[in-house]
Amino acid sequence: MPWPCGPVREWLRRTPDPTALVRGATATIYLDRVGELHDRLRELVHQGREGGGQVRRHLGALMHLCMEDFLTGEWEEAQRLADEGAVLCDTEYPFFAWYFQYNQVLLHGARGETEAGDALAEQMVRWGTRRGVGAAVAFAQQARTLVAVGSGDYEAAYRHATALTPAGCLAPYVAHALWGAYDLIEAAVRTGRDAEAAAHLRALRELGVDRLSGRNAMLVAGAAGLCAPDDEAVAHFEAALSVPGADRWVFEAARIRLALGERLRRTGAKGRARVPLAAALDAFARLGAAPWAERARAELRASGQTTLPEATRTPLTPQELEIAHLAASGLSNKQIGERLYISHRTVGAHLYKVYPKLGITTRAALRDALNALDDGDSSPFPVRAWSSD
Repeated sequence: MPWPCGPVREWLRRTPDPTALVRGATATIYLDRVGELHDRLRELVHQGREGGGQVRRHLGALMHLCMEDFLTGEWEEAQRLADEGAVLCDTEYPFFAWYFQYNQVLLHGARGETEAGDALAEQMVRWGTRRGVGAAVAFAQQARTLVAVGSGDYEAAYRHATALTPAGCLAPYVAHALWGAYDLIEAAVRTGRDAEAAAHLRALRELGVDRLSGRNAMLVAGAAGLCAPDDEAVAHFEAALSVPGADRWVFEAARIRLALGERLRRTGAKGRARVPLAAALDAFARLGAAPWAERARAELRASGQTTLPEATRTPLTPQELEIAHLAASGLSNKQIGERLYISHRTVGAHLYKVYPKLGITTRAALRDALNALDDGDSSPFPVRAWSSD
C-alpha cells in the first residue's frame, strides 16, 4: 500500500505551508514514512525554538520526530525532544502533554525503568479516561505493554496489549493497535496462549499489514517466527531480518535477532545462535536497552560463549550523563535547561536520580564521580563477569 504518489511526496517535501507538512507527516506515520520528511520537520522545530511559527506546528513536528527517533534507535535525541515537548505543553498546550508522556513511557520501558514507566502510563490512562481522550488511553496501553515485556511480566503485557485490541483482530478506528501487534503476540506465546497468538498473526496477514511498510513486513515475519514450531521458526526470523531496510529499525530488529538466537540455541544450534545473539547484544548495549541486553548476555552464556562483549556499565542514562557533565561544569539548572530545551524542574529531577546512582550527595562531588567513570573506575558499579562455569 503506497503512500502518496511521487508528485505528492515531492510537494510535501517542498511545501512552504508548515500546517500541510505536519498533516502530511501525520498521514504517513503508520506507513513508517515520516523519515522522508525528517529534514523539513527539523526546520519547523528550529523555527519554533527561534520564536518563529506557531507553537502548535512546533509541537506537531516534535511529536513525529520523537517517534521516528525512538524507532530508529536515536534514543538520546528522542528523550531530548520529548522533554522539550513536555515543557512547551506545560506553558502553551497542556492538552498535548500525553503524547510526549507516551514517548517517555516507551523509553522507560525499553531501558528497564519499570516503576517510572508504569506510573506515567497510569497517569495517562487516568487523564485520558476522565476526559474521553481515547487516543491517550490507547497510546498508554501500547507503551505500557512494552514496559511489561521489558520487565518480563508477560501476563501484564498481554493484559495491556489486549486492552488496546482483542487478540485475533485489529480494533476498528484504533490505528495504534498496529504498533502493539508484535508485543501482543510475544506476550501470548510466552504465557501459553498459542491459539490467541496464531489468531492475531492470522489477522495481521489477512489485513495485509505486512504490505504497509518494510517495518511492518519485518514485524509480521518476526511474529510468525514466534508462533512457529522449531523446524519453521528460524526461516521466519531470517526472512524478517532480510526485509530491505530492516536494520533501520534498530531496537525491533535486535529483538528479532534475540528471538532467532534463542530459538537456535534451544534447538541445539549453539554455534549458529551466537552470531544473532552477539549482534543483538551490541545493539541493545548501544541503545541502553538494559533488560534485553541482559537476556542476550544470558543466552550467549547458555550457548557456551565464555567471553562476552560487555559495554561499559555506566549507571546513568545518556541524558542523565549529559546533564551531570553540564552541572559539573558549573552551569545552573536554568542554564542547563535552556541549553537542552527542557525545564529547570526537569533538570533538577534528573539530578535527583543521578546523585544516588553515583554514590554522592552534593553537586560539588559530581566532577570527581564523573572522572571516575571516565577513567574506567568501575568499583562502585561492578560489571558482571560471565563465564561458562
